[in-house]
Amino acid sequence: MPLVKLYFTPVLLLLMLTCPQVSQSVPVMRKGPLTESCVVYAQMLLQNITDTLTQNKLFTGIDCINQSVELNLETNTPSVCAPKESTCSGTVKSEFDQESCLTNIGEDLHHYYKFLAAQPDPDSLLGPTVLFRLREIMENCFTWSLPTDLASMEAAAERESTYEERLSLCKVLKGFRVRSITINRAISYMNSGDHTK
Repeated sequence: MPLVKLYFTPVLLLLMLTCPQVSQSVPVMRKGPLTESCVVYAQMLLQNITDTLTQNKLFTGIDCINQSVELNLETNTPSVCAPKESTCSGTVKSEFDQESCLTNIGEDLHHYYKFLAAQPDPDSLLGPTVLFRLREIMENCFTWSLPTDLASMEAAAERESTYEERLSLCKVLKGFRVRSITINRAISYMNSGDHTK
Protein backbone atom coordinates (compact mmCIF):
# COMPACT_ATOMS: atom_id res chain seq x y z
CA MET A 1 0.00 0.00 0.00
CA PRO A 2 2.77 2.59 0.80
CA LEU A 3 4.27 1.89 -2.65
CA VAL A 4 0.98 2.85 -4.32
CA LYS A 5 0.95 6.16 -2.44
CA LEU A 6 4.46 6.92 -3.63
CA TYR A 7 3.48 6.41 -7.28
CA PHE A 8 0.10 8.08 -6.94
CA THR A 9 1.42 11.51 -5.87
CA PRO A 10 3.85 11.96 -8.82
CA VAL A 11 1.17 10.76 -11.24
CA LEU A 12 -1.26 13.37 -9.92
CA LEU A 13 1.40 16.06 -10.17
CA LEU A 14 2.22 15.05 -13.74
CA LEU A 15 -1.47 15.04 -14.63
CA MET A 16 -1.94 18.52 -13.17
CA LEU A 17 1.04 19.91 -15.06
CA THR A 18 0.19 18.39 -18.43
CA CYS A 19 -3.59 18.75 -18.59
CA PRO A 20 -4.68 22.40 -18.81
CA GLN A 21 -8.17 21.64 -17.50
CA VAL A 22 -6.79 20.00 -14.36
CA SER A 23 -3.90 22.43 -13.78
CA GLN A 24 -6.03 25.56 -13.68
CA SER A 25 -6.30 27.00 -10.23
CA VAL A 26 -9.87 26.82 -9.03
CA PRO A 27 -10.69 28.94 -5.99
CA VAL A 28 -12.58 27.34 -3.14
CA MET A 29 -16.29 28.19 -2.87
CA ARG A 30 -16.67 29.06 -6.52
CA LYS A 31 -19.77 27.69 -8.23
CA GLY A 32 -20.68 25.72 -5.13
CA PRO A 33 -23.54 26.68 -2.87
CA LEU A 34 -22.77 28.90 0.06
CA THR A 35 -23.44 27.15 3.32
CA GLU A 36 -25.66 28.37 6.11
CA SER A 37 -22.52 28.93 8.17
CA CYS A 38 -21.34 31.50 5.59
CA VAL A 39 -24.58 33.40 6.18
CA VAL A 40 -23.89 33.34 9.92
CA TYR A 41 -20.25 34.43 9.46
CA ALA A 42 -21.40 37.37 7.32
CA GLN A 43 -24.02 38.38 9.90
CA MET A 44 -21.47 38.21 12.71
CA LEU A 45 -19.00 40.31 10.71
CA LEU A 46 -21.64 42.99 10.13
CA GLN A 47 -22.54 43.00 13.84
CA ASN A 48 -18.87 43.34 14.82
CA ILE A 49 -18.33 46.24 12.41
CA THR A 50 -21.45 47.99 13.75
CA ASP A 51 -20.33 47.46 17.35
CA THR A 52 -16.79 48.65 16.59
CA LEU A 53 -18.11 51.89 15.11
CA THR A 54 -19.56 52.71 18.55
CA GLN A 55 -16.17 52.37 20.29
CA ASN A 56 -15.38 55.94 21.34
CA LYS A 57 -11.87 54.94 22.43
CA LEU A 58 -11.06 53.84 18.87
CA PHE A 59 -12.01 57.25 17.45
CA THR A 60 -10.72 59.61 20.16
CA GLY A 61 -11.29 63.23 19.14
CA ILE A 62 -13.52 62.31 16.17
CA ASP A 63 -17.29 62.39 15.88
CA CYS A 64 -17.37 59.27 13.72
CA ILE A 65 -21.15 59.33 13.25
CA ASN A 66 -20.94 62.61 11.33
CA GLN A 67 -18.04 61.58 9.08
CA SER A 68 -18.41 60.62 5.45
CA VAL A 69 -18.26 57.06 4.16
CA GLU A 70 -15.25 55.76 2.24
CA LEU A 71 -16.14 52.78 0.04
CA ASN A 72 -13.87 50.39 -1.81
CA LEU A 73 -14.35 51.53 -5.42
CA GLU A 74 -12.09 48.81 -6.86
CA THR A 75 -14.94 46.27 -6.90
CA ASN A 76 -18.44 46.16 -8.34
CA THR A 77 -20.06 44.13 -5.58
CA PRO A 78 -23.32 46.11 -5.36
CA SER A 79 -24.05 45.82 -9.10
CA VAL A 80 -22.82 42.27 -9.78
CA CYS A 81 -24.47 40.90 -6.63
CA ALA A 82 -27.87 42.48 -7.30
CA PRO A 83 -30.54 39.76 -7.52
CA LYS A 84 -31.84 38.88 -10.96
CA GLU A 85 -34.99 40.72 -11.93
CA SER A 86 -33.98 43.57 -9.59
CA THR A 87 -34.39 47.19 -10.61
CA CYS A 88 -32.21 48.81 -7.92
CA SER A 89 -29.86 50.46 -10.40
CA GLY A 90 -32.66 51.65 -12.66
CA THR A 91 -32.20 48.81 -15.17
CA VAL A 92 -33.68 45.34 -14.94
CA LYS A 93 -30.99 42.71 -14.41
CA SER A 94 -32.07 39.52 -16.17
CA GLU A 95 -29.35 37.14 -14.92
CA PHE A 96 -27.34 36.67 -11.76
CA ASP A 97 -23.64 35.86 -12.16
CA GLN A 98 -22.68 33.98 -9.00
CA GLU A 99 -19.03 33.68 -10.09
CA SER A 100 -18.65 37.46 -10.48
CA CYS A 101 -20.49 38.11 -7.23
CA LEU A 102 -18.27 35.73 -5.25
CA THR A 103 -15.15 37.17 -6.88
CA ASN A 104 -16.12 40.74 -6.01
CA ILE A 105 -17.04 39.80 -2.43
CA GLY A 106 -13.70 38.04 -2.01
CA GLU A 107 -11.85 41.05 -3.39
CA ASP A 108 -13.73 43.32 -0.98
CA LEU A 109 -12.89 41.11 2.00
CA HIS A 110 -9.23 41.03 0.95
CA HIS A 111 -9.13 44.83 0.53
CA TYR A 112 -10.65 45.54 3.94
CA TYR A 113 -8.51 42.91 5.64
CA LYS A 114 -5.32 44.46 4.28
CA PHE A 115 -6.42 47.93 5.40
CA LEU A 116 -7.60 46.95 8.88
CA ALA A 117 -4.65 44.66 9.63
CA ALA A 118 -2.30 47.59 8.98
CA GLN A 119 -4.03 49.85 11.53
CA PRO A 120 -2.46 50.52 14.93
CA ASP A 121 -4.46 48.62 17.53
CA PRO A 122 -2.75 49.04 20.91
CA ASP A 123 -6.00 48.50 22.83
CA SER A 124 -6.99 45.41 20.78
CA LEU A 125 -10.26 46.92 19.64
CA LEU A 126 -9.96 45.67 16.03
CA GLY A 127 -8.04 42.39 16.26
CA PRO A 128 -10.36 40.27 18.40
CA THR A 129 -13.50 41.70 16.84
CA VAL A 130 -13.61 42.84 13.22
CA LEU A 131 -10.33 41.26 12.08
CA PHE A 132 -11.24 37.98 13.77
CA ARG A 133 -14.67 37.85 12.09
CA LEU A 134 -13.23 38.96 8.76
CA ARG A 135 -10.57 36.25 8.87
CA GLU A 136 -13.23 33.73 9.91
CA ILE A 137 -15.43 34.34 6.86
CA MET A 138 -12.39 34.41 4.58
CA GLU A 139 -11.01 31.13 5.96
CA ASN A 140 -14.35 29.31 5.84
CA CYS A 141 -16.13 30.74 2.81
CA PHE A 142 -13.62 32.62 0.63
CA THR A 143 -10.29 30.87 1.22
CA TRP A 144 -8.94 31.99 -2.14
CA SER A 145 -9.23 35.63 -0.97
CA LEU A 146 -6.95 35.16 2.05
CA PRO A 147 -3.72 37.14 1.90
CA THR A 148 -0.74 34.80 1.61
CA ASP A 149 1.16 36.64 4.33
CA LEU A 150 -1.69 36.59 6.85
CA ALA A 151 0.44 36.50 10.00
CA SER A 152 2.75 39.35 9.02
CA MET A 153 -0.19 41.55 8.01
CA GLU A 154 -1.64 41.39 11.51
CA ALA A 155 1.54 42.66 13.09
CA ALA A 156 0.22 46.23 13.26
CA ALA A 157 2.17 48.59 15.44
CA GLU A 158 1.33 48.78 19.12
CA ARG A 159 1.72 52.54 18.91
CA GLU A 160 -1.13 54.97 19.33
CA SER A 161 -2.83 56.01 16.11
CA THR A 162 -2.67 59.55 14.77
CA TYR A 163 -5.72 61.72 14.28
CA GLU A 164 -5.53 61.18 10.51
CA GLU A 165 -5.33 57.40 10.96
CA ARG A 166 -8.35 57.40 13.29
CA LEU A 167 -10.30 59.60 10.85
CA SER A 168 -9.43 57.31 7.94
CA LEU A 169 -10.32 54.22 10.00
CA CYS A 170 -13.70 55.73 10.86
CA LYS A 171 -14.53 56.48 7.22
CA VAL A 172 -13.31 53.11 5.93
CA LEU A 173 -15.15 51.17 8.66
CA LYS A 174 -18.35 53.04 7.79
CA GLY A 175 -17.80 52.07 4.16
CA PHE A 176 -17.07 48.49 5.15
CA ARG A 177 -20.32 48.42 7.12
CA VAL A 178 -22.26 49.53 4.03
CA ARG A 179 -20.45 46.96 1.88
CA SER A 180 -20.97 44.30 4.55
CA ILE A 181 -24.73 44.86 4.32
CA THR A 182 -24.50 44.20 0.57
CA ILE A 183 -22.34 41.12 1.21
CA ASN A 184 -24.88 39.81 3.76
CA ARG A 185 -27.73 40.23 1.33
CA ALA A 186 -25.80 38.59 -1.51
CA ILE A 187 -24.67 35.60 0.57
CA SER A 188 -28.21 35.09 1.90
CA TYR A 189 -29.58 35.35 -1.65
CA MET A 190 -27.12 32.76 -2.97
CA ASN A 191 -27.68 30.49 0.04
CA SER A 192 -31.44 30.60 -0.55
CA GLY A 193 -31.04 29.29 -4.08
CA ASP A 194 -33.36 31.96 -5.49
CA HIS A 195 -30.68 32.96 -8.02
CA THR A 196 -31.01 29.55 -9.74
CA LYS A 197 -34.78 29.76 -10.28
